[in-house]
Amino acid sequence: MTHYQMYINGKFVDAVSGETVASRCPSDGEEIAVYPKGGVADVDLAVAAAKAAFADPTWSKPHASQDRAALLRAIAQGIRDNADHISEVEARDSGKTITDVSLVDVQWAADCFDYFADLATQIYGEVIPVPGDVLDIALREPLGVCSAIVAWNYPIMFAAWKIAPCLAAGNTMVFKPASHTSLSALELANIMSKVGAPAGVVNIVTGPGSEIGEAICNHPEIEKVSFTGSTSVGKKVMQMASSTIKKVTLELGGKSPNIFFDDFTNLEAAVGAAMLGMYFNAGQTCIAGSRVFVHENIYDAFKSELVRRVGNIPVGHCLDYDTRMGAIISEGQMNAILNYIELGKQEGANLLIGGHRMTEGALSKGYFIAPTVFECDRDDYTIMQEEIFGPVLCLCKFSTEEEVIERANNTIYGLASAVWTLDIKRAFRVAKALKAGQVWINQYLMISNFAPHGGFKQSGFGKDLSKYAIDGYTQIKNIYVELCDDDAYMSTFE
Repeated sequence: MTHYQMYINGKFVDAVSGETVASRCPSDGEEIAVYPKGGVADVDLAVAAAKAAFADPTWSKPHASQDRAALLRAIAQGIRDNADHISEVEARDSGKTITDVSLVDVQWAADCFDYFADLATQIYGEVIPVPGDVLDIALREPLGVCSAIVAWNYPIMFAAWKIAPCLAAGNTMVFKPASHTSLSALELANIMSKVGAPAGVVNIVTGPGSEIGEAICNHPEIEKVSFTGSTSVGKKVMQMASSTIKKVTLELGGKSPNIFFDDFTNLEAAVGAAMLGMYFNAGQTCIAGSRVFVHENIYDAFKSELVRRVGNIPVGHCLDYDTRMGAIISEGQMNAILNYIELGKQEGANLLIGGHRMTEGALSKGYFIAPTVFECDRDDYTIMQEEIFGPVLCLCKFSTEEEVIERANNTIYGLASAVWTLDIKRAFRVAKALKAGQVWINQYLMISNFAPHGGFKQSGFGKDLSKYAIDGYTQIKNIYVELCDDDAYMSTFE
């Protein structure tokens, strides 16, 4: 069993309290590691280190952009060099399948660091054509000490999404991984240490979100907090951060619509897209396509094929390469999902398949829920309105374009959505009408480092990824230069 330490000021340290937390694999309950249970004192040390690192002009000033880019590229290569080890650690820590972690999460994390390495030397302001004999310049400057608090469903990816743009812009970071999945962030710290990251530039503090998160949000010397997690917690983050007027970006929950029109006749591809959108990472995905709307002309065939294929999804241990859907992160989350399933049945939704905990054989040692499909004839079911964060798909029939747009937007969320049609005019018409930060056309779940990711409404604000992420880690300073002669200037007061 591995004993991890936090990473503060370039050193690996235990919590000030000396307390630790055990990590157990959701697939089998095995204890795999212990890591520090940090607290307020550890946050204070991390902030002090980050503040000192930011004050060093060799890190934060524009002329250091090449060095920052080199560091990000070295981290990216370090992730690739250790991909197999990180993949196994993250799979066991989270219950995610080793296939998904190794082929998707770890690779995308490395690519994210590379992307922002390229962007680090391209962060600049602009000259503004102000009337008169004037030179006006808008400069982009780093914020200072930034922080990130993330969810447990994509640990290594979220670390990259937050740390890479933060460093590219010249800031320093205090990073708090999720309590359930802290290990891959600490593996990343090991890489940073080995490639020579300056002390204090990145600090990773582990422990309970209730204590560490509150300390981060209230800390007077942290300039920005980036949060990824539930909408309910996001509201608390905003409230706490307001005490010091921190810059805040939030990537929160979703109840995303996945819409299939009847001219998209490739049934196999359509059903496969619906399944990918819902059951990837056992539905523990903020952008999960949990509400699937299918046109009445293809509905019956779609439903039949969906139920058949959902029943064949291989569910199993995270390290089994044949597994396509792994475990739920914890017993508490599993029970919350099962409660939603019971509520769906009680309110009258038609359970087509699944809807129970899987306990056959080796599955009895972990937290597994059978892939589930409900047929929903009403939009006011609780399972149609609230984010379940588990493998529960709501299947709905629609008749017209106007109807499905209205129903798709009938939610407090606005994170992601998709439209499947061969009619390009309709595709753009519906995409523009959907109130969501991400709309895919004839695709689902595809996120690129080159494109912005973030939501509308109560799914949050601000963007991860792409050049737009830099907006959240910089501030604009305006410099106005008067170019007219002194006599002309002074004459205005005579």
